[in-house]
Order: sequence, then structure tokens, then C-alpha cells
Amino acid sequence: MMKRIALFTSGGDAPGMNAHIRAIERVGGKRGLEVVGIIGGYSGMISGHFEVLDRIRTANIIDRGGTVLKTSRCEEFFNPDGRVKAVEQLRAHGIDGVIACGGDGTFHGAHLLWTEHQIPVVGTPGTIDNDLAGTDYTIGYDTAINTAAQAIDKIRDTADSHGRLFFIEVMGRHAGFIAMDVGIACGAEYVAVPETITDIDELYQRIIAQGVDKRTVVIVGEGDELGGALGISKKIEERYGMSSKVSVLGHIQRGGSPTVRDRVLASRLGAAAVDALIAGKTDVMIGEMASAITYVPLEDTWKNRKPVPTYLAELASILV
Repeated sequence: MMKRIALFTSGGDAPGMNAHIRAIERVGGKRGLEVVGIIGGYSGMISGHFEVLDRIRTANIIDRGGTVLKTSRCEEFFNPDGRVKAVEQLRAHGIDGVIACGGDGTFHGAHLLWTEHQIPVVGTPGTIDNDLAGTDYTIGYDTAINTAAQAIDKIRDTADSHGRLFFIEVMGRHAGFIAMDVGIACGAEYVAVPETITDIDELYQRIIAQGVDKRTVVIVGEGDELGGALGISKKIEERYGMSSKVSVLGHIQRGGSPTVRDRVLASRLGAAAVDALIAGKTDVMIGEMASAITYVPLEDTWKNRKPVPTYLAELASILV
């Protein structure tokens, strides 16, 4: 019987995590549970950095980016001895179940908490990459693509004014969801993503089709096999003598106030996560597909690779 549950955020931060924390505290309280926040992800779990959450602690955070529980990447946890320390802390603090918000690395760790130590745990998808199978969208993705689109629109003004070729790199080490969506939304002449092979000759033809004195914007996912935006820029210059400008949007995509869509998704998944633990579910990710809550085995979220829809790649090519 659940009486005391813990929540932590781990890996890269994502806009909407604070709305998620707030929802879990609110719903947990209404279900008669005490909700404890683990500060600093798996590192905080190992060191015993636990804090009881209440309405005051979670007030006025729904519109804030980042995570008030902080986050980290903890190599020690992926050592069996580190996990033993973490479990000792969970048990010492009377934790009956855990909600882990993050990406695939976070879920690998959560899966081990259950399989090795039988700590009931559910995961919630908090990552801007949108690369977890079993959910249409992840917490933070909508904010990230809107942030990227706003930045790209501004760069396009300069590209247009100077008639320059710009390669703009967006985040997505292994997944091209951000690149594909903002490429279509911002009218890019070409979109390069990790899931496909970038054809330099085809790219060059797309560029010259715009006219040598016209602006051209190419969106590149950071995981592209040619080395991201900088790598493609160098190859275009080496092969065709064409100079370009490179802009790497970087971590700006992770920050900022979450969109309404991210706040609602984060809140809904937080509420569902609490209820899942109460219902005895464990070792699953709480997602949302076709507006319905889903429960997906944690292993499936990284084993079943989530592809960028083929229709989006076709649409990006048609709209050039």
C-alpha cells in the first residue's frame, strides 16, 4: 500500500518538468500520499538529498523552465554499488514507490531499481528530443520546437538581407524530430536528420536552385552523420567552393517558460503516474497516444526505436 512516494528529474532538463512536479504533489496529496522530492536526480538519491514537497514548495512553479528538483547525470548509479546506496536511502526514507522523469538513460536506471531491488517505479517522458517509443510527445518537446522556430525565423531575416547560406543546427543527437518539425515550419530548403543519409550533391542542387544571391536556410540535426551543421558546411565548401554561415542553437532549446501544451501534458502524465503507482503498476512509462494514457514497459521505450514519420520527410522535400 502506497503511503510515501518519491519523485525525481534526471538527465537533460525539459520545459514542463516543474508543471509535472506540481501535478504529482497536488494529486498525491489528494490521494492521501506524502510526496518527497529527490534533489539532483540519481546523485541526490545516492546522497540522501530528499525533501518533502507541499503546496507552498510547489506554488508558482508551473510557468518556470528547468526543474526545481535539479538534475544530473550520475555515473555512480550505473555501478551496482551505487544502486545499492540509492536503494538504502530510499528504504531509510520510507519510500514505497518512485516516479522517474527523464529520457532513456533515466529509464535504464529506473528499470534496474525494479529488476534488481524490487522498488516500484514508473517513468514519465521528460526530454525535448521526443525520441521515446510509447508516447506521441514527450514533456518539453513542444516548447523546444517553438523556441527553435523563433530563433530560426530571426536568422532567416539576416540570411534574406545578405543573400547568405545558413546551416542551422538544432538538438537531437539520435533523433530528428526537432529538425524535421522546425524545418517544415520555417520553410527550410533542406532538412538533415540522423535517421537519413545526407546527400551532399542533392543538397547543393537544392541550394543553387534558390539562386546564388538568394537566402538559403538548411536545418541540421546535431546527430547527422556528416558531423552536424559544421561538418556539412565544410563539405559544401570543400566540394563546391561555397561559403556559408553556421549557427548552433544549442541549449537555448531546453530553457524558457513551457508552452500551454507542455504544461497540460506534464500535468496529465504526472497525475497518471501517481495513480499508476497506487494501482500497483511498475517498470512502465506513462505516455499519451491519440489522447489516451498509455503504459509501456520501460525496456520497450528504448528497444523499440521511435522513427521520424516518413510522411514528414516527404512533406519537407515537397515543400522546398
